[in-house]
Amino acid sequence: MSQELFVELKGEGLPVLCLHGHPGTGGSMSVFTDRLSRRFWTLTPDLRGYGRSQVRGEFELVDHLTDLEALLERLEIGPFLLLGWSLGGILALELALRHPQRVKGLILVAAAARPRGNHPPVSWVDYLYTGIAALLNGIKPGWQWNMEQFGRRSLFRYLICRHTPQAYRYLAQEGTRAYLSTSGAANRALNRALRQGYDRRDALDQIPSPALVLAGAQDCHITADSSWETAQALPKSQWHCYPETAHLFPWEIPGQVLADIDHWLDSQEL
Repeated sequence: MSQELFVELKGEGLPVLCLHGHPGTGGSMSVFTDRLSRRFWTLTPDLRGYGRSQVRGEFELVDHLTDLEALLERLEIGPFLLLGWSLGGILALELALRHPQRVKGLILVAAAARPRGNHPPVSWVDYLYTGIAALLNGIKPGWQWNMEQFGRRSLFRYLICRHTPQAYRYLAQEGTRAYLSTSGAANRALNRALRQGYDRRDALDQIPSPALVLAGAQDCHITADSSWETAQALPKSQWHCYPETAHLFPWEIPGQVLADIDHWLDSQEL
């Protein structure tokens, strides 16, 4: 049974379904929707178990697809574009496989059909510095002293490479809220799917729509190599890999990422 999702709607025109990652909320996608809503109708849901779409009980990753299809039906969406970040990119691939004729374009951000990571071991000191960095950043977003003293020594260093006030403001505005509003059930659903060895590379040739695949060169959550592998398997794809960036690269270099998305959309006449 589907769950009715909270969804934020902005703009008008061709629909763009924007799917956040884990942990995340629809608000995490504002870096994209603030720009895209100037020319498209952006639909940004909180996935089941995240943000304002909380549920009781356990669920599986596939239930997200049921919810999203119900959302598309409720809003009477015909052809649409898909943009997915991290877990959202994996769900975007699955939706494109289920609805190949309706999806007119696919943008994958730090995502892969066979996601692989190389995250180093985490210690209690990492968690301590992360807690301090997040607390101080919530009080004074983008504070240079906090970034240097705690941010660079916290787990933030695996999410971003460029410790800039801009990136830390995104962390303060959306990152902490996303982390705190991600349910235990959502964590468990993702972990079960990963343990099963998710791999959809062999199905990607069934996606006829043009695709743009974006990656951070230093991403240790979903490596650039695994994103490249996905780009190679998609029939019509373009690829960008940004140096000295990590998993949250849209918050590190938003201007460059958005310019590349705009250029790709224009080249596809979307």
